[in-house]
Amino acid sequence: MKKRNSNTLPTRSASASAALLIISILGATWSSSAYANRLEDIKSRGTLICATQNASSPYGYQDPKERKYVGYDVDICQAIASHLGVKLQHKPVSTEARIPEVKMGRVDIVAGSVAWLPKRAQEVDFSLQYLQGNIKVLVKKDSGIKTLADLKGKKVCASSGSSSAAIAQKAIPGADILTYQNISQCYLGLQNDKVQAMSAGELVLLRFSNDSQKTGSPAVLLEQPTATEHIGVIMNKGEPELKGAVNEALQAMDQSGELDKIFNKWLGADSIYKLTREFKVEPVTQTDNATAQ
Repeated sequence: MKKRNSNTLPTRSASASAALLIISILGATWSSSAYANRLEDIKSRGTLICATQNASSPYGYQDPKERKYVGYDVDICQAIASHLGVKLQHKPVSTEARIPEVKMGRVDIVAGSVAWLPKRAQEVDFSLQYLQGNIKVLVKKDSGIKTLADLKGKKVCASSGSSSAAIAQKAIPGADILTYQNISQCYLGLQNDKVQAMSAGELVLLRFSNDSQKTGSPAVLLEQPTATEHIGVIMNKGEPELKGAVNEALQAMDQSGELDKIFNKWLGADSIYKLTREFKVEPVTQTDNATAQ
């Protein structure tokens, strides 16, 4: 009987292993390519999963009468979904969960009043600016606090994971910055004298200031802002098609007057704030010195 050449077996085995490795690599590549274009996934399923904050009026909050989520950002989500030709699946999230929800792929985009910061830009991509506003500080009227400098050594509260908290660390030197789960808890802390000030978006603070006038301890906003926020829709990095589509939707909304309509409803002439829209739909990286730190 002829002996089988044992030297040929390892060669065949190595060849087979190499072939399997190549197939495995190609398979992984094809698989990742199939899911890399999130825009195609959105259109295929027919829904856009867009998150907003869950307790931040007038941006995203639950209407106590209708028991549904409403607000500026909720309307922005709906408008983007309409421009993409799909239905909206709205997801309310906490302030601190906005970026993690995107990075873990649980949502497609977040229109959650997320201000551009260099650190955030390393984690997620930002669309063009769809909102802009000042971050300010609210204090009790009888506190004797008149300027940001007066906050040295004082306890200042901000929402956990918010740009207000991040900026306060640099904009209010010497202050003790505390973070609570949401801004409503900060307001409760201010009322109970657990903190001497709270920092957030100007509109949010105006609402608390108005509410406080009905109590025996009215609160006022300090005139000097800690920063100007440049706010965009956020999404995972490596999704240029989705980013492009969101930018196109925002530009179309701007040109058609749809963005003005949403702004006036929640922030402008038709709202309690009576603000005038002054921002442009432009890159969020056109920031001032405070937010760029």
